[in-house]
Amino acid sequence: MKKIEAIIRPEKIQDVVASLESIGYPGVTVSEVQGHGKQRGVTEQWRGQKYQVTFLPKLKLEIVVKDADLNRIIKAISSAAKTENVGDGKIFVSDIQDVIRIRTDERGDIAVG
Repeated sequence: MKKIEAIIRPEKIQDVVASLESIGYPGVTVSEVQGHGKQRGVTEQWRGQKYQVTFLPKLKLEIVVKDADLNRIIKAISSAAKTENVGDGKIFVSDIQDVIRIRTDERGDIAVG
């Protein structure tokens, strides 16, 4: 099993969720986060004053998937979140040792779906 953590633009969440649902993966956890990459934020102007916004708002999606579904899920997220501009985000993949469904005590792949 793998855990996918995707940092995306907030305005792309509906596209990403629709893309995941279209391939049969409706379950996702979403958190509001802030951060920056190489661009180190942006310079904004308000009432004639310029100021630096260091941390930009992003959304973090977390999904635990079966190994066989990994590439399909990554492709769905990536294609739906892409704008081809700086700040589109990142996708991180890590190994998961076990999953337990609390309601039924099922473990492993059966608890993921």
